[in-house]
Amino acid sequence: MALNFSVDLSLDYTVVTKILVGFIADCFQKANAQSAVIGLSGGLDSAVVAKLSAEALRLERVLGVVMPYKTSAPESIADALRFGEWLGIRTELVDISPLVDAYFSRQREADANRRGNAMARTRMIVLYDISAREQGLVIGTSNKSELLLGYGTIFGDLACAINPVGDLYKTQMRQLAEYLEIPEYIRKKTPTADLFQGQTDEGDLGFTYDEADRLLFLWVDQRVSEEELKEYGFAQEFINAVFNRVRKNNFKRLPPLIAKFSGRTIGHEFRYPWEWSFVK
Repeated sequence: MALNFSVDLSLDYTVVTKILVGFIADCFQKANAQSAVIGLSGGLDSAVVAKLSAEALRLERVLGVVMPYKTSAPESIADALRFGEWLGIRTELVDISPLVDAYFSRQREADANRRGNAMARTRMIVLYDISAREQGLVIGTSNKSELLLGYGTIFGDLACAINPVGDLYKTQMRQLAEYLEIPEYIRKKTPTADLFQGQTDEGDLGFTYDEADRLLFLWVDQRVSEEELKEYGFAQEFINAVFNRVRKNNFKRLPPLIAKFSGRTIGHEFRYPWEWSFVK
């Protein structure tokens, strides 16, 4: 896509790291949580979150859980375990195949989308159970690009107690990973949910994260209008594709809607900050 301009998504990653490490440490102090529980996929986002968590807490307080399905790429499992060893955190391997297959043995007509969603939600069952065992918090790894585009499973990989990277675009996550000196075998990987052989995020989306991030940054952060985006050089078809994904997946970014009857309805008038949950 030939654009009439460039978009600078770079940040001061010394400052970014300080803010995110402080955010994690503050959340754990307020929650009196013992362990950061992270789904370690072998990809960039979970590696960055694990590194930030390790800097915010002691290494022994970070647990990376590797949760392959029987069709998962062997290199993804190997990369996740290798990264955990490189970082010096605890790792745990949980094969989710028996859990997923037990359900789909009665749902044989299920397509790849249903099966992928079930895998994501099964992994979150595992993470939350382990977090209960560890007296910990499940740390989210979804970046801003994924959250806006809806590239994630509600109550699956989108579920978490806290998310330190949800306001960073994928482009910025790559830059942060380089600043944090995440190993190249993680940083250079093609983003994939690893649902089947050859599957990639950008193949599913129909465009690259670099393309989407430039448009999303202008539209969401800079409030550039649709007409102005066209003047910048974005094709109408691409604008429509991104806009439609953001709008149709808005429900994934919101708590469930509650019908209002009383004077103080949960989510309307009865609203408190996250840390209120942990006041003793």
